[in-house]
Amino acid sequence: MQYSLGIDAGGTYTDAVIVRDSDRKIVDSNKALTTYPQTITGIENAIDGLDPVYLKDVKLVSVSTTLATNTVLEGTGAPVALILVGEHGVERELPTKHVLFAEGGHDHNGEETVPLNIEAIQEFAQRVKGDVAAFAVSSHFSIRNPEHELRVKESLEHLTGLPVVCGHELSQDIGAYERAVTAFLNAQLIPIANHFIESIIEDIKKRGVEARMLMLKCDGSVVGIKAALEKPIESIFSGPAASLVGASYLSGLDTCFVIDVGGTSTDVSYISEGIPELTNSGAIVGGWQTRVRAIRMETSAMGGDSHVWTRDEKVFVGPRRVVPLCLASVKYPGFLEKLKYNIIRSRKLMDENVQSTKFFVRTGYEPIDLNKYEEQVLSVIDDEPLSFNDICTRLNRTPYPLVLDTLIRKRLVQAIGFTPTDALHVLGEYTQWDVEAAIAGAEKLARLSHMGKSEFCDLVKEKVANNMAFDLMSFILPGIPEEGVQKIVSGKFATKFKVDIPVVLLGGPVKAYASELGKFIDAKVVVPEFADVGNAAGALFGKGINRMEILIKPASLISPDEDFLVFSPLGRESFETHAQALEYARNTGRELVLEHMLECGLRADHVEINIKEKSVVPEGWTHAPMETKLIITGVGSPRLDA
Repeated sequence: MQYSLGIDAGGTYTDAVIVRDSDRKIVDSNKALTTYPQTITGIENAIDGLDPVYLKDVKLVSVSTTLATNTVLEGTGAPVALILVGEHGVERELPTKHVLFAEGGHDHNGEETVPLNIEAIQEFAQRVKGDVAAFAVSSHFSIRNPEHELRVKESLEHLTGLPVVCGHELSQDIGAYERAVTAFLNAQLIPIANHFIESIIEDIKKRGVEARMLMLKCDGSVVGIKAALEKPIESIFSGPAASLVGASYLSGLDTCFVIDVGGTSTDVSYISEGIPELTNSGAIVGGWQTRVRAIRMETSAMGGDSHVWTRDEKVFVGPRRVVPLCLASVKYPGFLEKLKYNIIRSRKLMDENVQSTKFFVRTGYEPIDLNKYEEQVLSVIDDEPLSFNDICTRLNRTPYPLVLDTLIRKRLVQAIGFTPTDALHVLGEYTQWDVEAAIAGAEKLARLSHMGKSEFCDLVKEKVANNMAFDLMSFILPGIPEEGVQKIVSGKFATKFKVDIPVVLLGGPVKAYASELGKFIDAKVVVPEFADVGNAAGALFGKGINRMEILIKPASLISPDEDFLVFSPLGRESFETHAQALEYARNTGRELVLEHMLECGLRADHVEINIKEKSVVPEGWTHAPMETKLIITGVGSPRLDA
């Protein structure tokens, strides 16, 4: 009997599932807390909780992770030098101080406009190679002719021995600035991705498991480990992609909306006939617009571990994530007593960080670029939870409010507080951790809001369900003013939204929100078995999907029936007739897509390749098309019985 292992390293939890290949059924699963800064520890803990009898017969491992996303968001990637070749017209901010604008580039037909100044590039590389870990290269119209990018790559790899990433390797879309940013972020992630993937491979081998390894991309498809190492940028947002694929697999629905309630956020996405819906533009991460194709999603900063706090008798949920009180009580001996006796000296002081239910602990991250106020506050926080009062006592003064915010944002301090997870513990709907700590926190906050603890927790639960409904309808109705959507969702009018497509819920305690969601929208809500580890299942059941575009254009509109240019990932080719160009484009597209699918471990007879052709023929035009775009898509499922 053979099995497959799926792993998802999320922002709060790391999930693992084992699937029996013969009938594709989940036979074992486990959750562990995600560990920072070394996420591999959380993965090891998740695998440790699985039955070793199944593990020894695992033949396929597939992983999804937030590592790439977090690295970009936190600015902790490797230093990279960016080389821009040709007239990029870049007036926007660039993500690095190591930048060179070099002569070179091509026009829209792939013709060289200016010779490449390789000497200037080599001189720049020699000057900065000791300060960077990789190079990124983006040349003007490299999607029409990548010759200059490839020459730079060959030269710098030989000269410096460092990785070099080309923009055309990651995207065939127009947008020199976005391709440059994409190439930079990919180069920044390569050393980190190498360490992460090698750590997983080492752990799997250490357990005596001989298995093929895949990684999930942010468009819901899977790639072989070699491709994942070359293009780690494509794993950005693979967590939401995993939830989408996992929800479809667990529910048996090829078409559905998915609401994934994680510890940090709520994500909404859509899958149609087994294919995830993608964004028209590339993914935006950390404020940078990329050309990475990702699933379209609606995200809000409200999840199971969002901070619930009060001020002026109002109840707020989020946006910051905290460790739930019920979990902290298990993790830190004596915490329950601290919680029970913690008070706030004055209600006037109360804000998000000054709460009778909020505490702070030091993390394992190394401090960088702190001012003296941040250093002072950090110096008094250690591995045991401290209240705001404790910090004031140790400092012998009240710290500036923004200092704690900054330390939390820099991940140097982890906050503990009341959460929706605690509320569910109080209501008896999810009791994985210490119920007594959750009750103690609820009583404190409820008293400040002039409610009973159960009434308070019902309100928190309602707020989370309302947010789920609002996110779903905002996703379904893009362009509609959010205020109007929120009014209808919240019942301000004598109507509610009706959703004809099933809505699948994923996340640890989502079953508790299914009926509550029905108060706000009329929809068939599905909570599948193993919903708590749906992302790990999604990592395993992502399809091998490869999309590619090839463009055909006349070399000149003066003689539109004579010479034709074909632009593909292989570069530019010329043909005498449109028919010859079309035949080459079809054959090349099929070959490249199939080659990619085989690298993912699929068999050729398990891959379906579809080609769509779109031609631009103006009214009254009697010649060959002014432009023909071929969209080649290969779809297949990795062989779980391989």
